[in-house]
This record gives sequence, C-alpha cells and structure tokens, in this order.
Amino acid sequence: VAAAQDDEDARARLDVAMLASLNEAIEALGAARDAEGAALTPVLSDVIDRIAELRADAARAAADAPEMLKQRLNAKLSELIEQDIDPQRLAAEVAILASKADVREELDRLSAHIDAAREMLGASGPVGRKLDFLSQEFMREANTLCSKSADIALTRIGLDLKAAIEQFREQVQNVE
Repeated sequence: VAAAQDDEDARARLDVAMLASLNEAIEALGAARDAEGAALTPVLSDVIDRIAELRADAARAAADAPEMLKQRLNAKLSELIEQDIDPQRLAAEVAILASKADVREELDRLSAHIDAAREMLGASGPVGRKLDFLSQEFMREANTLCSKSADIALTRIGLDLKAAIEQFREQVQNVE
C-alpha cells in the first residue's frame, strides 16, 4: 500500500512538473511569435510603402494613357478612313477601347488595400490570415492593371507591382 502511495505521489509531482514545463514552453512560444511579429512589421511596412510607390507610378503612367490611346486611334482612323466603315460602329469601338484601358478602378482598390494593410499592421492580435487574403486582393488588382494596360511603361510598373506583392505575400506567410 505504501509503494502505491509513493507511486501516486511521484506521478502527481511529475504531472505538476510537466504542466509547469508545458506552460513555460507555451509562454516562450508566445514571446517568440511576438518577437517575430515585431521584426516582420517594419519589413511588411517597407513592402507596403513600395507597393504604394508603384501604385503612384501606375497612376502617373495611366494619366498619360488617354493621350497615347488617342494618338494610336487617330493613326488607325487615318488608315480606316480609306475603307468604308460605319461611323457609329467606329464610335462604339473607340468607346470600348477607352473603357478597357481605364485603370482608375484598379488604382482606387489598390489604394484601399494599402490603407487596409497599414491598418492591420498597426492592429494588435493575429492578422496573418487577413493579410494573406489581402495579398490575394492586391494581386488580383495588379493582374487586372497589367491586362488593361495599353502601354509598355504601365505594364512594367504592373509587373514590378506584382513582384512587390509576391514579396509581401511571402512575408505574410510568417505572420499569424
């Protein structure tokens, strides 16, 4: 009977020691994750700043697009005038081209995503999944920007934007 009591006492002491070790490990893990998050915040902020710069570059490039599109259309129109083309059909085609080349909506969404990312980085608590979802939204806008681009400069900016977003996404994978 005494041996059984000794075994129970030893088991109880072992349980207490294991629980204490587990609590220490959990606290150490939390501290390590907090430290990693603190180290990643400036890295992510820098990438967000780069995305914001590229968004501004894209806006400047897109501002020049209507004039370049107009010049291209005038050149094409000169060629087409020699052919017999319905003026209404031509006007409709011009409107479609202008609409397809308009990237203001994508630029507005990129601005909103930049603001949301900065807000999340300043928030306390886990934001990794939200940032991961946001990186997908960033990429969607960058892809659309590239697909709508009628200008090589805007396309290059869009590709740089996609590279910066990919850097952001990679770093976000390390955030909870």
